[in-house]
Amino acid sequence: MQAFWPPVPTLPEGTDVVFLAVQPEILQFEFDWTKAENPPTCIAVVNYENPTIVDTVLRLGAKAVLPAPVRSFGLLSALVIARTLNGQIQDQARRIRKLEAKLNGARCVAEAKSILMRTRNVSEMQAYDLIRDQAMSKRVTTEDIAAAIINANEILSMGVVPRPDRTGDLN
Repeated sequence: MQAFWPPVPTLPEGTDVVFLAVQPEILQFEFDWTKAENPPTCIAVVNYENPTIVDTVLRLGAKAVLPAPVRSFGLLSALVIARTLNGQIQDQARRIRKLEAKLNGARCVAEAKSILMRTRNVSEMQAYDLIRDQAMSKRVTTEDIAAAIINANEILSMGVVPRPDRTGDLN
């Protein structure tokens, strides 16, 4: 356990929980650790409430609030609830990142299929089979092959630049 005052902008490695006294002198501070991918659990300690203090507590991403002076009663409950909530939020953030990656991959495959359908004059199923077969033979994901097809199409399309016609509109 370590204590710092004034609060430090960067926390020591491996910090799991931060009890932060939210006082007027720290209101303008920006704490980079609150925006980290897996921030430590933050528990705000306040000695009074007003809109500015509440706003700061929210900005810090505190998962619990304790009144000052801190007493032993309620401390364990606040700590357990805050840690559980922080873990659930981090799990959901990881799941969202995975789902976004999967969605981006599906969009990429759909775009690559469209390119193959247009350039090779094949059906959607045949385009997907081409992508899948290449992925299997090269031992990479279909998303990797789709990205390569999209990149190649962009490179090959670079020579095709719309030229303005006599009216100034692009063809």
